[in-house]
Amino acid sequence: MRTAGKKLTESLKAVLPVTILILIVSFAFAPMPILNLGAFLFGAFLLVLGMGLYSLGSDVSLEPMGRFIGSGITRTKHVSVILLIAFVIGIAVTAAEPDLTVLANQIASVPNWILILSVSVGVGIFLLLSVLRILVGIPLKFLLAVSYGLIFILAIFADDSFFPLAFDSGGVTTGPVTVPFIMAFGAGLTAKTGDRKDDGFGVIGLCSAGPIVAVLLLGLLARPEAVAAVPELPVYADAGAMFRAFGSALPKQFLEVLIALAPMILFFLIYQIVFLRLPWEDVGKVLIGSIYAYVGLSIFLLGVNVGFMTAGTHLGKTLGALPYRWIAIPLGMIVGAGIVLAEPAVQVLKRQVESATGGAIKGRVMLVLLALAVSVAVGLSMTRVLYGVSLWYFLAPGYALCIGLSFAVPDFFSALAFDSGGVASGPMASTFLLPFAIGASAGVGGNILTDAFGVIAMIAMTPILVIEFVGLAVRLKTKRAAVTARKDSEEIIELDWQGKKRKGGRKWKGPKKKR
Repeated sequence: MRTAGKKLTESLKAVLPVTILILIVSFAFAPMPILNLGAFLFGAFLLVLGMGLYSLGSDVSLEPMGRFIGSGITRTKHVSVILLIAFVIGIAVTAAEPDLTVLANQIASVPNWILILSVSVGVGIFLLLSVLRILVGIPLKFLLAVSYGLIFILAIFADDSFFPLAFDSGGVTTGPVTVPFIMAFGAGLTAKTGDRKDDGFGVIGLCSAGPIVAVLLLGLLARPEAVAAVPELPVYADAGAMFRAFGSALPKQFLEVLIALAPMILFFLIYQIVFLRLPWEDVGKVLIGSIYAYVGLSIFLLGVNVGFMTAGTHLGKTLGALPYRWIAIPLGMIVGAGIVLAEPAVQVLKRQVESATGGAIKGRVMLVLLALAVSVAVGLSMTRVLYGVSLWYFLAPGYALCIGLSFAVPDFFSALAFDSGGVASGPMASTFLLPFAIGASAGVGGNILTDAFGVIAMIAMTPILVIEFVGLAVRLKTKRAAVTARKDSEEIIELDWQGKKRKGGRKWKGPKKKR
């Protein structure tokens, strides 16, 4: 009970700041009808409750499941079996990701199942590559360099409307279902494969490249026409109609999350019977935790889908239509910094980093860095939306710098940076910041697909740069400290030798020559 109270308190601290920020922006620049405002506030309450329950369930279900499967997979000596299991897991957890469904719902002309299947297969292939990297010991930076080189080659030939959509797909696949499971899977796998414990980080970052490749290939081969849908602010006749909107969406939300989590739980149970054979008491704890995660994630997504998504579109559309529309840039930066703190997967990453580094990197430091990065990303994205700047001008040099820095910083920071980029672009980004950008694009009469889409891609890229620059600073500081220590040691030896000379000691003539 005490743990549940702690989780709810943490989620309240995460959600309350962004709720207050959005309320201030709404009252000052884009007032909403009172009932829509009430729906937003009730959605914020659901966010707090859902995030608390989900976080509690994730600790005792999704993370242990991933860790057990990752450590147990090494019992088989057949590499082909290990890679096949990794491929299946990648498809299952990605198809289960609610963020992906949210993004697919906003593309009107591409059937949901085609986009979800393409992205899921992309993640499955790249999770397979991640496992192969851990087993063989391939440096992550080489795989990232090859992957993003392929991505930008494909992007040159792909349709312009699929370029932002592809990078957004890479961001939304790493959400509250995928992150805890795959990160724990990587940690469990590396715990059984030797001393390379840091190889568990970077799995999320590499898997994020899979959907980008898949969607670009979809655009090249199938060439469907992508058309974006703009969610409108609903009109509620009374408070009863507002609550009925939540009530009518509740069964659908619970069904979607059940469809998402059921294959993972079923796979774990089959794996338990065939390979793991854990004590059933431990399995029972995992299953109980899964119920908490299921209920919590359903409530959380109900809040963001009904309460937050339309509010984000309304604010963006109103701000984009103002004579001083530039105000959307600083306001978006402020809201973006608050939004990332409410991402469920960010809290998971924070705990993983603190655990992996023994507390050397504090969770609070991670949150500050991610908030700063997302703030910059949203500011640049709103500049694109309002003034029609191509996404190419940001992503091409940005990822070139990311890959270049990965060869200059410690491997752990590079892996952590790419993981952080995927984690920062979760359900809050896809259900508030993307609709916010879509609304602003509609307000200025821009091209929604090429201007508004890409905001999640920017949110996924900027944390990589920020954390890699931190890693570069750490490497330079360590190098300077090593040089200083060496100089101090040489000075001490010199002083000691001079002292011996003054005391009449025998002058050293160098090493004796062998006869």
